[in-house]
Amino acid sequence: MLDLSAKIAKSSVLRPIFGIFTQNRRMKNTLVLLLFLGLQALSFAQDSIFIRRIYDEALLRGHAYENLRQLCKDIGPRLSGSAQAQMAVDWSYEKMKAYHFDAVSKQAITVPHWERGTTEVAWFRAEKGAIVKVQLLALGGSIGTNGLLEGDIIEFKQLADLQKAKPKDVEDKIVFLNQAMDASQIQTFKAYGACYAIRGNGAVEAAKLGAKAVLIRSLGLPQDAHPHTGSMHYDVGVQKIPAAALSTNSANALSTALQKGKVQFYLEMDCRDFPDADSYNVMAEIKGSKFPDQIITIGGHLDSWDTGEGAHDDGAGVIHCLEALRILQTLGIKPTHTIRVVFFMNEENGNQGGQQYAKWCLANGEKQIAAMESDRGGFAPRGFGLDGPDQYLSMLQSFEPMLRSYDLHIFDKGYGGVDIGPLKEQYPGIPLFGFVPDSQRYFDYHHAPSDVFESVNKRELELGAAAIASFVYLLDKNL
Repeated sequence: MLDLSAKIAKSSVLRPIFGIFTQNRRMKNTLVLLLFLGLQALSFAQDSIFIRRIYDEALLRGHAYENLRQLCKDIGPRLSGSAQAQMAVDWSYEKMKAYHFDAVSKQAITVPHWERGTTEVAWFRAEKGAIVKVQLLALGGSIGTNGLLEGDIIEFKQLADLQKAKPKDVEDKIVFLNQAMDASQIQTFKAYGACYAIRGNGAVEAAKLGAKAVLIRSLGLPQDAHPHTGSMHYDVGVQKIPAAALSTNSANALSTALQKGKVQFYLEMDCRDFPDADSYNVMAEIKGSKFPDQIITIGGHLDSWDTGEGAHDDGAGVIHCLEALRILQTLGIKPTHTIRVVFFMNEENGNQGGQQYAKWCLANGEKQIAAMESDRGGFAPRGFGLDGPDQYLSMLQSFEPMLRSYDLHIFDKGYGGVDIGPLKEQYPGIPLFGFVPDSQRYFDYHHAPSDVFESVNKRELELGAAAIASFVYLLDKNL
């Protein structure tokens, strides 16, 4: 209040008015309060006008959709360690340079290198002799079958049921984990989280009981012919066995056959690991005008699984953030803090990009003050979630009146993201924010061959970029 009084007293316009009240402290304080509220209202009006300009730039002159088309169609899938991943790094670096940001750079990192191979086929023979081909994808990190693998199938509806089973019932069989995502969950990521363990831990738990392979029901809500891949892991000291995901249609067919009698399953995959590969995170930034040494990181992951084009996961996310930075620069915003966009490599099967970035920032003495991630698809934006101290929640919620008219209404505690998560280890107390789009269709495409450019709606993608640009603008002003 005292600082504001001093500013008023120095103003050639307000000084005469202010002088009238200097002899009456109560009237003076009232005037200061009124002027303070007036300045707040003026700031709100100015911010509203600027955010409208952000949306106009994104919707009328946006680059997001064409940039996503190039990433998906000219490059395609971008699994860590692949030639296409390196192509994506080169494309990203040149694209950022073409926008003439204040700084563009690459951070050298090391990433896992796993390849699916050229053979991936499976079928089953029911008790009465019918042969049924199934749609199947090896899980990322799985070993191959070393030729054709066959065995009896044993089905479990939950991972917990497998963990309770006796070795004699599982030994030398192929385990089928047929746990479906809960369609009654309104928040689809909760349904995904409840099933994640069958993919991540299924091979370990099956191998402990002597199984020769594990099959999982794809982690997706639709009933279709698109299997969903994703990462899995092995434990030291536990036998490695092949692991694959069946499409929901194939999982239903297999389960139905098992209800009628014994089923023999046949599987061949030639996926395998290679030595770790060299790769890069790609970065661009606008320098802060007041605190250039304080950095707000925004980004998503450049890598994708190898079966689709990585359009929603996470082509949309990196393009969101690139477009947000372009918009702020185009409109002439001079952020108080440095805004850095990072295209992280290797979120899908290792998170080496996120881990090595956080360590690199700390080693370089950087002051990371906040981070935001977009990794939930290119669907209609709904808001932002906070993963961090409660002290930042009121700030986040203060953005809601400004953004309500743009259909943004989620401003609450939530999840930041895999890539920015390691920043919490290096910078305790840092607020992490996650972009929240509508989630109802995300698991139609997640890790599936259907995750292609055509699955992304142009307007929804552009609205997401505008929402993120607006959020970053407000975040920079309020930190």
